[in-house]
Amino acid sequence: MKRSQELLARAKKRIPGGVNSPVRAFSAVEGDPPFIKRAQGCWLYDEDDNQYLDLIGSWGPMIAGHAHPAVVKAIQEAAVDGSSFGAPTRGEVLFAEELCASHPALEMVRLCSSGTESTMHAIRLARGYTQRDAIVKIDGCYHGAHESMLVEAGSGVATFANPGSPGIPAAFANLTRTSPFNDLSTLEDHLKKGDVAAVILEAVPGNMGCIVPAKGYLKGVVELCARYGAVSIFDEVMTGFRLSKGGASEYYGVVPDLVCLGKIVGGGLPLAAFGGKAEIMNNLSPVGAVYQAGTLSGNPLAVAAGRATLSLLTPDFYQRLNSIAEKIDLRLRSFVEEQGFSFARVGSMFTIFFRSKAPRSYAEVKECDFQKFGKFHSIALSKGLYFPPSQYEAVFLSACMTEEDITFLVENTKESILLL
Repeated sequence: MKRSQELLARAKKRIPGGVNSPVRAFSAVEGDPPFIKRAQGCWLYDEDDNQYLDLIGSWGPMIAGHAHPAVVKAIQEAAVDGSSFGAPTRGEVLFAEELCASHPALEMVRLCSSGTESTMHAIRLARGYTQRDAIVKIDGCYHGAHESMLVEAGSGVATFANPGSPGIPAAFANLTRTSPFNDLSTLEDHLKKGDVAAVILEAVPGNMGCIVPAKGYLKGVVELCARYGAVSIFDEVMTGFRLSKGGASEYYGVVPDLVCLGKIVGGGLPLAAFGGKAEIMNNLSPVGAVYQAGTLSGNPLAVAAGRATLSLLTPDFYQRLNSIAEKIDLRLRSFVEEQGFSFARVGSMFTIFFRSKAPRSYAEVKECDFQKFGKFHSIALSKGLYFPPSQYEAVFLSACMTEEDITFLVENTKESILLL
């Protein structure tokens, strides 16, 4: 990794930690990150010409694989006409129509540039709509690094949250409360106070590893919000267009008030969206009083990439993607459990937890053997497997994996675990 190491040393002089997003620093695992030069299909190639089976897919967007010809062509064709206008385009209209036709929760949608923006704007909209200030965040779910969401549970699960980072004023954290995932009782305790504007959660958490929602949990969240006058917000930045064309809402048959989308909707380019009931969305400016804006919102290149990606997501596509995931599950789960660990999967997302039973909440994830995970990651990387460099992250599979790729993943994962 000579070139990667040289680049990391140079990067640390100009970029904090040498990376532009913390998890890329590999601080949770042994070793330094490889610097990626290019990618094709489900494979990554670093600056030292090592290759890795990509199990993060840019943290979810590359559901069809890297450099898919249809997506590349769409970006190239759009670029010829200009990269940004700061004005409405036909592509935005078509894209909004396609999003609303695909997702059961979307009556109207507003585009933005990142998942962080989509959740931030959705929360502001919920506050403006309800005329309430408090927010309930589910512990362990991640919704971007903005003040209302970068918090952690306080001393009791039904108390106010604590700032999760220096730079987050206590006043912001005091407007956010936390509740454990898969726990409706604590959530209702918050909602009974009558001052909660919204409850936001990852429909299937991928930022504390893949956590499977308990039967009836998501439906219960939506019903409790309706009962107490709060807005239910599903963060589907990861699950949107991954679990199904209609995301987790379609997958589980539950329709929240608002949905946040990102990653796949941009086809690998910076693009996100939030939307839901027209009654709520019409509170956004210029129609309503809740202000939200963005110069690059609906960027024509990103919209082109997103539309091209969504056009690939046919029933046959999902059948293939889920078949890949099921084959991996069938060949890995029992082995992982025999070694004293656990395997959790929802659709094409999965996590190997270094804990005997699959966690159901953030508190249980924190019981994992993080040192052992770090060793596993280092061994697996040396064998050509690019797992997420954190026990708190999920694997995202792509539909371009072949039988040979599946075998490569299964055999080298097993070997890596046996070498612990």
